[in-house]
Amino acid sequence: MAAAEPSVAALAGGGVGAGAPSGGGGVPVLFCFSVFARPASVPHGAGYDVLIQKFLSLYGDQLDMHRKFVVQLFAEEWGQYVDLPKGFAVSERCKLRLVPLQIQLTTLGNLTPPSTVFFCCDMQERFRPAIKYFGDIISVGQRLLQGARILGIPVIITEQYPKGLGSTVQEIDLTGVKLVLPKTKFSMVLPEVEAALAEIPGVRSVVLFGVETHVCIQQTALELVGRGIEVHIVADATSSRSMMDRMFALERLARTGIIVTTSEAVLLQLVADKDHPKFKEIQNLIKASAPESGLLSKV
Repeated sequence: MAAAEPSVAALAGGGVGAGAPSGGGGVPVLFCFSVFARPASVPHGAGYDVLIQKFLSLYGDQLDMHRKFVVQLFAEEWGQYVDLPKGFAVSERCKLRLVPLQIQLTTLGNLTPPSTVFFCCDMQERFRPAIKYFGDIISVGQRLLQGARILGIPVIITEQYPKGLGSTVQEIDLTGVKLVLPKTKFSMVLPEVEAALAEIPGVRSVVLFGVETHVCIQQTALELVGRGIEVHIVADATSSRSMMDRMFALERLARTGIIVTTSEAVLLQLVADKDHPKFKEIQNLIKASAPESGLLSKV
């Protein structure tokens, strides 16, 4: 069975450094793409995600952002490349290649309630004095959660080390939320979250908001696109302690094909038509415009 084929937009994230084997017990691997072949090393036991990151570090500037790929392993017994076996882990010297599929993909950014999940990331009490315009993003985040309840969209909320950083702020209404999970990992992509997503048929898109833009939001977005999920980051509902960190994170994420949008755009896209049975309720949510805070000039 072939390993899952990611688009190049999904090949984002940190990777093991490129170049010659770096010692320290690394396993030498020849990474091939098109007419190129570049040796590098990866840790013993490295799996699919590490290999994808390595291909990106070696060939990222040559990959088409809207193509899908399959990773193949050279099999001595067959004398040719075969699709990377499921669960493959590097244990010895080998040769891999990244093969583009012929299907061209276009990310349109369409949102529909049955295929969408909302992720609210770490909107916790201890962040209140540190995060720029925190009151504004709480207000917008609450609006998004109200919209999710109206439209029947599942919501997943995480709390970063709540023992030390406190629970989700009281202004955020947790009524009807599918999951509220503590975490220490920066990304929201926890095993429990992956299991919850697997239970929801047809999930294609995640609407992501919270803090901090350049840490937990960024790492969550990159992990999600690596799993083939389209990510919409709500710019007026995400912030950081530093506006410079926020600005460059949003720029980086947009370049990888992640959609940076606004709360009103998300909610109206989800209803799509003034004759939608829930349009009036959504319209009431957005009658008052989202706060035009200092976030506006720092997107």
